[in-house]
Amino acid sequence: MSPELLSVLVLAVVFVIATTRSVNMGALAFAAAFGVGTLVADLDADGVFAGFPGDLFVVLVGVTYLFALARANGTTDWLVHAAVRMVRGRVALIPWVMFALTGALTAIGAVSPAAVAIVAPIALSFAARYGISPLLMGAMVVHGAQAGGFSPISIYGSIVNGIVEREKLPGSEITLFLASLLANLAIAAVVFAVCGGPRLWRQGTVAETAASPAKGDEEPGGSTDSGTGGGGTGGLGTAGTGTGGGGTRTAPAPTATRADAPAAGVPLTAPVIATLVCLVALVVAVLGFDLDAGLTAITLAVVLSTVWPDVSRRAVTEIAWPTVLLICSVLTYVGVLDEMGTITWAGEGVGGIGVPLLAAVLLCYIGAIVSAFASSVGIMGALIPLAVPFLAQGEIGAVGMVAALAVSATVVDVSPFSTNGALVLAAAPDVDRERFFRQLMAYGGIVVAAVPAVVWLVMVVPGWG
Repeated sequence: MSPELLSVLVLAVVFVIATTRSVNMGALAFAAAFGVGTLVADLDADGVFAGFPGDLFVVLVGVTYLFALARANGTTDWLVHAAVRMVRGRVALIPWVMFALTGALTAIGAVSPAAVAIVAPIALSFAARYGISPLLMGAMVVHGAQAGGFSPISIYGSIVNGIVEREKLPGSEITLFLASLLANLAIAAVVFAVCGGPRLWRQGTVAETAASPAKGDEEPGGSTDSGTGGGGTGGLGTAGTGTGGGGTRTAPAPTATRADAPAAGVPLTAPVIATLVCLVALVVAVLGFDLDAGLTAITLAVVLSTVWPDVSRRAVTEIAWPTVLLICSVLTYVGVLDEMGTITWAGEGVGGIGVPLLAAVLLCYIGAIVSAFASSVGIMGALIPLAVPFLAQGEIGAVGMVAALAVSATVVDVSPFSTNGALVLAAAPDVDRERFFRQLMAYGGIVVAAVPAVVWLVMVVPGWG
């Protein structure tokens, strides 16, 4: 067996073990980089660490730290409840508000699972309260998170654009962002039409629930969602206390009250105002002045932490360290592959198929299938560099191919085996959890089967870039 093939098989084993044994993929990737680098590629420690993405590490830590502060001091709660008030009783708009809200959160730097974890409990509570299909609401939340997930200052966008820049490929940050935005918007529109959206329009408006004594429990850690989440962690069998038709029933009063709570329930305090200003400043600094997103975010987070140190202590523990470990370790392993020539070897193998468009669609399906059961960001970190020699031949547009790979690897996060899908499953109150699990699994299968072919046809075949 050639060293190149062995290194690719080790990468596959890393994904399999991480999926089946619940072992942190980041730790596995570092171990694989060490083992393959020293035993197969004859690299020393410096050679292995040469592929560690220090700049990306700063981006991941910086933006997740700033967003953790926003969550800890109540800024995200204020944003959520302010957005909820915008519907003014129009039930059909609620799923779209949740879509836009999660998209906005990921677009300004939130990790996709963090945005879903914040919005999904409130969104699914609304679904139970107003008879909205939980599948519809869950899909809108997840696709909303992915719609904003490739903005130039987002985690996914920073990862993919950084890889494209390091590999000296033609790239377009705006094209990548718009490709994901439009693809997820189109999917959301189809789901809305199929899963009861027209009925919601016919339902018209509902009176807004007045504030009640339970209103004080509307914080994210309140008892309403804790009880729901507990049902999710207790296993599928705990859903026996719910009903199979939970989507059409009225949720318990505390849940409904929390969902209907006005934005005024989350006060516009000085820390909230300062954080909102910092989030706007981050967007302006990165997009308007081309400053580094990671360093800018860390600087703004430090300013907030200095003024309000109590909040800072909690926020540091909420930095997305598992994501940081995952991304940096996978890219370190990819650096080892590059050092030993595996990337060139693999690219030549894909190009050797003789039909570039066939090779391109196969790569999209590989990304979608593996990502449905493992990490989307890990898959992107591995697939895009592996496709570099193939793209270098010039027969396939690099911009379109990168966008197609990115979309294929992320839209499948509705799968209940992915982090986002699992969060939606756990957050749904008063539903038959086994039935909802099967619905998410079936929907995830449809997305895996259909979307890679569609994005290949739309983004790759025309030859973007």
